[in-house]
Amino acid sequence: MDATDQTSAPAPGTEALMEHLAHAAACYYRSFAVVAGGQGLTLIQGKLLSVLERPMPMRGLAELLGCDASNVTGIVDRLEGRGLLRREADPADRRVKTVRLTPDGEAAVRRIRAEIVTGLPGLAQLGAEDRRALQGLLDRAFPRA
Repeated sequence: MDATDQTSAPAPGTEALMEHLAHAAACYYRSFAVVAGGQGLTLIQGKLLSVLERPMPMRGLAELLGCDASNVTGIVDRLEGRGLLRREADPADRRVKTVRLTPDGEAAVRRIRAEIVTGLPGLAQLGAEDRRALQGLLDRAFPRA
C-alpha cells in the first residue's frame, strides 16, 4: 500500500488502535522480559529499575508500577540485596523511604536499554520523519504527567 492508499483508506477506529497498541506493548514486554532475564532479573525487577530515573518514594513506585506497596517492598528488598538500588529515609519525613539506583543499578539499566533495541528492530528501521511523527502521536495520545 503506498502513501496515497493510506490517506484515502478509512481511519481505524479506537478499538483497532487499541488492538495495535496491545500488540506493540506485548512485543515490547516480551523483548524486555528476555533482556531483563539475561541480566538475572524478572520483568518487574527490570521495569522497576528502568523507571527509577530519579529517586522516588516507595509509594510512588507502587503507583507507577500499578501494584500494591507491599509487592514493591519485596521487589526492592531483592534488588537492594543485589546492590542495584538502595533505600534512604526522606530528610523531610523519616517515615518515607526513597529508593535510588546505585552505580551498579544504573549500569544494569544502561545494559537493558542498549539490548532492548535489538529485540525491537522495527523501531530502528524507522526514518527520522517517522520517528518524530510516532513520538508526537504517542505524546498526544499518552501525555506525560
